This record gives sequence, structure tokens and C-alpha cells, in this order.
Amino acid sequence: MSSPVASVEVFTLTQPRKVPYLGALREGEVVNPNGYIVRKGNRTVYPTFDRSVLVRMVTEAGVVGWGETYGIVAPGAVAAIINDLLAGFVIGREASDPSCVYDDLYDMMRVRGYTGGFYVDALAALDIALWDIAGQEAGKSVREMLGGGREDFPAYVSGLPEKTLKARGELARQWHDRGFDAFKFATPVADDGPAREMENLREVLGPRAKIAADMHWNQTPERALQLIGEMAPFDPWFAEAPVWTEDIAGLETVSKGTDIPIAVGEEWRTHWDMLARIGRCRIAIVQPEMGHKGITNFIRIGALAAQNGIDVIPHATIGAGIFLAASLQAASTLPTLKGHEFQHSIFEPNRRLLSGDMDCREGRYHLPTGPGLGVRLSEAALSLLERI
Repeated sequence: MSSPVASVEVFTLTQPRKVPYLGALREGEVVNPNGYIVRKGNRTVYPTFDRSVLVRMVTEAGVVGWGETYGIVAPGAVAAIINDLLAGFVIGREASDPSCVYDDLYDMMRVRGYTGGFYVDALAALDIALWDIAGQEAGKSVREMLGGGREDFPAYVSGLPEKTLKARGELARQWHDRGFDAFKFATPVADDGPAREMENLREVLGPRAKIAADMHWNQTPERALQLIGEMAPFDPWFAEAPVWTEDIAGLETVSKGTDIPIAVGEEWRTHWDMLARIGRCRIAIVQPEMGHKGITNFIRIGALAAQNGIDVIPHATIGAGIFLAASLQAASTLPTLKGHEFQHSIFEPNRRLLSGDMDCREGRYHLPTGPGLGVRLSEAALSLLERI
């Protein structure tokens, strides 16, 4: 039996990092008073800590659902959208049809242009919490609610946050020895150039390993094609985010100008973003990010991928683990799923934040069992929450 939502609370969860995301600071990178840095290689801001926004939703019957989205910068913006606007339209609704609630919340701001950014991130957190409640009320996991799916699937190691080429290769070798055969490096911190980084990893990992390059949206089409061409002799698995996300024409040029598979979609918020590109661009892989999309839009993007013969390899979420669990649950149901990103530098330290049996080992994700998302915040995580 479903019960109306009675309350919605918003929190941040912040944890320090020994090494900032993407590795040690490069020359000219400075931490500002709020703990933010701008990476010179991709001109993008990152915090020097881990932080996400969590939503605790409780029904009148006392069922608790958790949602999560990004809190990398300005988490108060997401909280304000939920507290001031969205919570009032969720309270009193039942979670039995989360996608209907999502669409209602999306539609009511359509004429104001709120089709992305903080607004849809806020929707994603609420959507995940609603699906968590719906599963618990039905006594089913989210993947069962979506029609069923796999209990495990391949994972690839993402990011090699070491200072030198040699050290990055050694880190990759360590994960290879632990049973992982797929890897991705970030070109903005490939200090000797993407081609040399690819060459070194190929030498270290051998001819059978899959090696991808994340180009972080910071190239012109011409430069992207040049860099991809230079990496081509070392058999890249895929090239990710080769041009500015706004440059659909540039993505078309790159995707049709190389035989190396092109992967995109982490930053998209909805299936509308995908529809705007698949008619023009030769996309090989789509990478839905649960923290930006929520379960509702994640599975819609997966359905579009299946209809168009596009592989799905979701982006791994950077947070406490709630939206990672949601991503694994939803991804397991997608027909063209080929694997899932594994952010080891976040997943491993954050294991203590969750209770449940979600795991990534020997090159595969193992999905959590139990109703809803299958995970809960641990006592350690609850002690770190700050209400906003």
C-alpha cells in the first residue's frame, strides 16, 4: 500500500580528500577561500573535498526514501529549489508512480527555461527518493520495479590520480592485477599529452585491455580530431566528451570524422538533450549520469539508446553512494548496457557511508539486494549530514 509523502528534508554530506579529484594541483592552480579550484586543463571548477546533496523523504506511514544529487558547487542552490518550491508540490503525493511526479515538477517550470542545471539536479534527487519509497512499499528492488535486470555487470577503472606518467601506469597495473581490464584517463591531467598517456597505458596493460580517454569537453572539433588521431595507433576504446557540450555541430564533425567510438552524455539532464543530438551525430556510447538525471530520465535515455543501437556505459556518480546505487539498479535493466564507470578514488573511501552489499570487485559491479535502492546511509554517514 502506498502512503502520501509527509516530509522532505535536504542535507549536505561533506568529506575531506587527501588528493583533489583529478589528482594533485598543477602549476597555476590555486585553492580559493571556498575550497574550489579551476583545473587549467579543462577550465572547470572542482572542490578540494567530496560533497553531495541528499534528500530524506518520509511518507505518512513512516517509509523513508533517500535521494542524492551533486553538491560539487553551490549546494545551497539545489536546497533552495527543493525547500522553497519543489517540496511543497511533492508533499501529499504518493510514490507509486515516480515518473508522473517527476513530469509534473518538470512541466511546471518549462516556460521559464529551467531545462537543466540546478533545477533538474534537484528533480533528480527527489525522483531517486520517490523510486526508493516505491520499491520499499512494493517489497521490490528498483530494478524489479523496472522489469528486472542483471545482478552484476562489468566496471571500468576511471581516473589515475597520480603525479607522474610512471605512477599513473603503476596504479593502472595494480587495478589490472585486481581483475579489472578496462580503464579511462583524463586528458586535462595527461601531462605528457594524451597520445603518450595512451601509449604508456597500452605498454603497461597489454593489447587486450580497454583504454578510454576522457577529453573533458574542452577542444575545438579540429583539435579533438587531431588528438584522437594521435591516440588512434594505441587502439582507444572510446573518446569521451571531445568538444564543448553546447557545440552540437562540432560533435557531429568529430563523431563523423573518426572511426574511434565517441562517448557523450554525462552532463545531459534529460532525454531531450539526447534527442537533439542523435539525429545529427554518430554517437557510439551514451553515458547517463544518475545524479543529473534521476531514475526517470536515466531509463528514458536508455530506451532511446536501445532504439538507436547505441551502447550505454553510465557515468559513475560522485557522492555518498545513494545515486550510485540508483544508477546500478536502473542500468542493470537497460538492453544495450556494456558496463559502468567505477570511480575508485571515491567509492573505496566512501564504503563506510552505506549499509548494504553493493560492491565493485574483480572488474564487476555487484548490485545491492533488498527493496528500493537496496542501500541505506550508515550511522557514520548520518553523523556527517548538515541540514540546509
